[in-house]
Amino acid sequence: MNDPASSQPALSVAALYRFARFADPAAIQAPLERICRAQGIRGTLLLAAEGINGTIAGPHDGIAAVLDHIRALPDCADLDVKLSSATAMPFHRLKVRLKREIVTMGQPGIDPRASVGTYVEAQDWNALIADPDTIVIDTRNRYEVAVGSFAGAIDPQTDSFRDFPAWFRRRREDLLGRGRPPKVAMFCTGGIRCEKSTAFLKQEGIEQVFHLKGGILNYLAQVPAEESLWQAECFVFDERVAIGHGLTPGSYTLCRACRRPVGAADTLHPLYEAGVSCAACHAERSDDQRASYRERHRQEALAAAEGRVHVGAVLPGRPDDTDV
Repeated sequence: MNDPASSQPALSVAALYRFARFADPAAIQAPLERICRAQGIRGTLLLAAEGINGTIAGPHDGIAAVLDHIRALPDCADLDVKLSSATAMPFHRLKVRLKREIVTMGQPGIDPRASVGTYVEAQDWNALIADPDTIVIDTRNRYEVAVGSFAGAIDPQTDSFRDFPAWFRRRREDLLGRGRPPKVAMFCTGGIRCEKSTAFLKQEGIEQVFHLKGGILNYLAQVPAEESLWQAECFVFDERVAIGHGLTPGSYTLCRACRRPVGAADTLHPLYEAGVSCAACHAERSDDQRASYRERHRQEALAAAEGRVHVGAVLPGRPDDTDV
């Protein structure tokens, strides 16, 4: 007899964004949330005057209906979408939030609709970053870079995308020198942080700025593994944690205290405790917090043994850095 679970269709996961001009993002919020709930969609969508950003998951037809709804919004016909699949729902709940920015950089006057770097297709990216006159910068956060990156890329060691402008201004002369500036190629998970970071560099007077169209997700989907310059896996902001070439599931799990990625070697660290702490966050939490996490983890294990779903408390995350 067939296993019913094995015959269940995979869910669609849509990572999406669009820089657009929304006169009243609040008016968009409720109708968007209604259609998401009606279609059984979970995940996070961020709305701001500058556009929409997020990652959602659900049935194939439900995702298609929500994408049609978003594309009908002002200036969203050319919505940037990366589709992948998941065998289990990668989100616990649905959140449709209003924000000041759809990806937070905190720099006034940055508008990717007005000025942005040159898009580079996934198939052309290898040649660009292999050019010795090109500086390659990973615009993601340090915990993402630790999971994987392009060979030779500079890691700014930032904890938040908000830190990127200060890092660049501090390192500008070391990176670019005093003569003719080299080409600068930047990348991120799905493209949105690169749109803002290239717009920022253009505002700083850098002309030869390039970014990977569709981000790492598009590269891993389009470039065969044997031709790839990507090393290891790519962190994603959902319960899949990381993915590899062909957008296949990766090998990482999440620390439930801080939501940083945890690899097999990390679980061997003496400060790692499943559901409670990892080496990266142990010093950031108190004994009382760890006791609370420990009880939550116990309750989740009991629920799983009884076949129940136990979401638990809302975990600290980095919603402003949600990337697609």
